[in-house]
Order: sequence, then structure tokens, then C-alpha cells
Amino acid sequence: MSKDINKNLVGQPIFKQLIKLLPRDQFDVLVKQCKTDRYYKSFYSWDQLVVMLFGIFSRCDSMGEVCDGMRALAGKLNYLGMDSSPSKSTVGDALRDRDNELFMLYYFALIEYFKPLLSVSRKEKISFEKFYAFDSTTIALFSDVMKGVGRNPKGDGKKKGGLKVHMQTDIHADTAVFAKISEAKMHDKKFLQHLNPLKGSMLVFDKAYNYYKQFAEWTEEGVYFVCRLKENAKAEVQDVILDKELKKDESGVYRIEHIHLKYKEDKREKTLCLRLVFYRDEQGRKYKFITNNWDITAEEVALIYKYRWTIETTFKKLKKNF
Repeated sequence: MSKDINKNLVGQPIFKQLIKLLPRDQFDVLVKQCKTDRYYKSFYSWDQLVVMLFGIFSRCDSMGEVCDGMRALAGKLNYLGMDSSPSKSTVGDALRDRDNELFMLYYFALIEYFKPLLSVSRKEKISFEKFYAFDSTTIALFSDVMKGVGRNPKGDGKKKGGLKVHMQTDIHADTAVFAKISEAKMHDKKFLQHLNPLKGSMLVFDKAYNYYKQFAEWTEEGVYFVCRLKENAKAEVQDVILDKELKKDESGVYRIEHIHLKYKEDKREKTLCLRLVFYRDEQGRKYKFITNNWDITAEEVALIYKYRWTIETTFKKLKKNF
């Protein structure tokens, strides 16, 4: 009796199990909608998605490394529905030529598909269902490669060659809902024109986005926001709503003002009416928060800004893992 040299694999690899979680039928619908498989005879859209996910989960640093890693799995790629590992040039051509709108639409389809699981992370003591944060982060690249996109230095600083990623995240679900990539020198407030927040939304962001004209438009549309007031802002105090003295080791809200800020629109000076909240944290640091919402408590205003930090952790995870 001859020895059985055939190896029968039992179960499925973890990567295959992860792929099975993705709704393939929704992806196929989007492929037909975007027509991304037109003119392709072998390397289809789903193959590209599998290859890129393999590179992420395998922590590959280059496309050559991705293709070599998949080539090492020869004979096992049938688990992923692929006959063989694609060549580096084939994947590169697809990345350059295939419309990335397909993967953007599929990302949002996945958020909707997994919403019952994502919604369990709803932040406590926040009265807004639509709660978003946005910020930007710079991805450094070589100045010689990405000419014209660098950020000019301030003072004695160094010139940075790279891209800036502007991102809006759903704080409750801890997921990105909108992103835009620009040159690193683009000012943060220019990102605001690309947002389209729904009525009743609460937005939180840093003081780099102080743009009074946009604040006035959001107020008219019923969109709320919380951010920090710039130190050089010329605020006109109309009324002091609360003024109390905190004990030495006490934290919390110690002053609330009704303020006016001036801005220009069509060469005419207009007034923005806001609420200014003074807050001291547990470490003794003092903050000034402005908001156009007059119904929530001042403590919730401070808590909303505290949750802005979640987008910083999102950037950290993206840079670390992807």
C-alpha cells in the first residue's frame, strides 16, 4: 500500500474568513454600476479588492511585496477565488486606471451593512444622533517626488513634502464618513466648503477651522457646532450668563457669555451670535468653547469637544496599520 502524500487542508484560513464577511452581491452591483470590469479579461475588481486587503492585513510595504507574498501561497489562492497571484505590473495598471469610486461606494455600503454592529458604541451623555468630528493630518512624502505639494515652513521650520488628508468621522460609530486629499499647504478651513452636514447635526473641530461666514450659514441651516475660540478673536460680550469661582482643585464650567463676532459677506459687515463657554479641566488647563446651540448644557458643550480627540486616535490607527 503506497503512502498517501496528499495534504488535505482542514478549515479555512483566517483571511478567507474575513473575506467571507464582505457582502459580495452588493459589490457586484456596484461593479456593474461603475463599469469597472469593462476591458478587463482576468484581473477583475473583486481580485483587486482581495489583493489590497491582503497587503493591509499582511502589513506589506510595497506592491512587489504584496505580489510576492501571494505568489508564496501558490496552490492555496483558490480559497480566495483566484487561480494565481497577479503580477506587479497588472496590479499597478489596475490601481492607476480603475476608477476608485467603486471602492468608495463599497466602503459606504459596508458601513450601512454593519451599522447594527457599529451603533453599539454610541457615546453617552450626548444628545445628538448625528455627531461628527473633522480634522486633517499630513502624510509626509519626499519633496523631490511630490513637487509642488509641500507645506511652506513657518519661521525656522522645515519644508514638508507631502499630502494632507482632511477627514470627517462619525464619532458614535468611530468610522470615517468623508475624506479629501489635498496638497499639504492647503489651509484647513478650505475643507469646510466640501462638507454637506444634515440639519440637526453636531460638528466638533479645532480652532484651525474658525470661519465665521461658514458658521453663520450652518446656523441658518440648523447645523450645530462646537469648537475653540481663537486667542486673537475680537469677541463683543453682550451678556454674562454665568460667572462663578471654582475652588483650587475643582474643574468644570466657570463662565458663560453671550458674544457677537463680526464677519464680512459681499463687502458688508455682519454679526454672528454665539455662546462662549469657559471651562477648566482636571489638570487646571483652561479652554474657551464657542457654539451656536443654546439648548444643551454647558457641561455637554465641554464633553462634545472632549470627544473630538477620537479623530486623533483614528488618524493614529490609520497611519500605524495602513
